[in-house]
Amino acid sequence: MADAGLLAQATRGPFVESSHLGHAVIARADGSIVESWGNPDELVFARSSAKMIQALPLVESGAGAGLTAEQLALACASHAGERVHLSRVNRWLDDLGLDDHALCCGPQASSDPDFANHMIRQGTDLPRALNECSGKHAGFLTLNQHLGGGAGYVDPDHPVQRAVREAFEDVTGRDSPGFGIDGCCAPTFATALRGVARAMAVYASADGKSDARSKAAVALRDALIAYPDMVAGTGRNCTLLMRAASEPVAVKYGAEGFFAAMLPRQNLGIALKVSDGAMRGAAAAIAALLVRLGALDPGHPVVADFLERPVKNRDGLVTGVVRPAAGLAG
Repeated sequence: MADAGLLAQATRGPFVESSHLGHAVIARADGSIVESWGNPDELVFARSSAKMIQALPLVESGAGAGLTAEQLALACASHAGERVHLSRVNRWLDDLGLDDHALCCGPQASSDPDFANHMIRQGTDLPRALNECSGKHAGFLTLNQHLGGGAGYVDPDHPVQRAVREAFEDVTGRDSPGFGIDGCCAPTFATALRGVARAMAVYASADGKSDARSKAAVALRDALIAYPDMVAGTGRNCTLLMRAASEPVAVKYGAEGFFAAMLPRQNLGIALKVSDGAMRGAAAAIAALLVRLGALDPGHPVVADFLERPVKNRDGLVTGVVRPAAGLAG
């Protein structure tokens, strides 16, 4: 098995202070690898980068037939808990005849400082709808009503999660050896990194196919591209990268240094995992790979910041930079 490769580094002054090792794969829908770094067979949890897959049964089953593209983007989101995200999730719950207590994800403070302070001044308990995964859970609840399932939709043996696992194993092209429990209480299934890249390529290349799964993949992929602010939020990596892209690209981060991306014009998928879980290294690496594939212009000011992000001390002095490994961007 290949060792982890160098994906990003942080400097202090003229010296490298930290190195972020990991694994990355660019793949096609048939599972063939275009390029890889480190070990493409590394066993990983895609975490929130798998939300597009977790939402697949929602659309494929017909349960989400009445949902808007904005709602489909929210079903795949790791949102910042801004006012718009909270209002959209609450509206979705209202449409289902449910309230905040129906969500199995735990409460979470907003990432918007002004809104977070407003909630504190309100003096009420934080709603579960503020959780960055609440859109995914609204999707689970919608599918659950369609399936006629009972309570506990995050239980691995629940019909909702059985449908998710079947979809996950199908698009990754391999059986999952097992699962862990994610931060939002839903199962997160393990697989090889190359399987996640293959899944992203399945979405990227699904246009023009008549089967329900391909149509669902296109609907979800295009929703992410159309609503980058719903997928993440103000100043967040996924939103910034999708808005800066020179061609349609869907980008989705996952906890512990994971990123996945779909490039529909090139029929390619990307998956990467930084071994130490550092998001700063993962963000630099995914930006570099998108530059490598021509989907990002390195001269774009937002992209340039990902490729050479300043490290500042408490007094605002630039003390170093975080950048992708040499040659990763091409």
